[in-house]
Amino acid sequence: QVQLVESGGGLVQAGGSLRLFCTASRRTAILGWFRQAPGKEREFVARITWSGGFINYSDSVKGRFTISRDNAKNTVYLQMPNLKPEDTAVYYCAAAPDFASGYSYWGQGTQVTVSS
Repeated sequence: QVQLVESGGGLVQAGGSLRLFCTASRRTAILGWFRQAPGKEREFVARITWSGGFINYSDSVKGRFTISRDNAKNTVYLQMPNLKPEDTAVYYCAAAPDFASGYSYWGQGTQVTVSS
């Protein structure tokens, strides 16, 4: 089992920044961020492997958001500068315990609201 606890969401104006945190109860192969806006399906945002050697982003955030992790703290971060109203969503942290598994574990989500 892996428990994931997210934090860092909030309300910001367009152009503002937030940093999301997700701490896992143990080491996992992959940690990722997803988001779900009202009335929409959950979508992939970014992911990072344990070593940090493989990172990828969705097209909607590539070049704006940065994912990173601190393995000593089992924590993954999502730096989100220059936020847009369309970034408004509940952001979820997810963990894949190994490279053969999918995202088996999910956090409770943290709300990000960007006002125009």
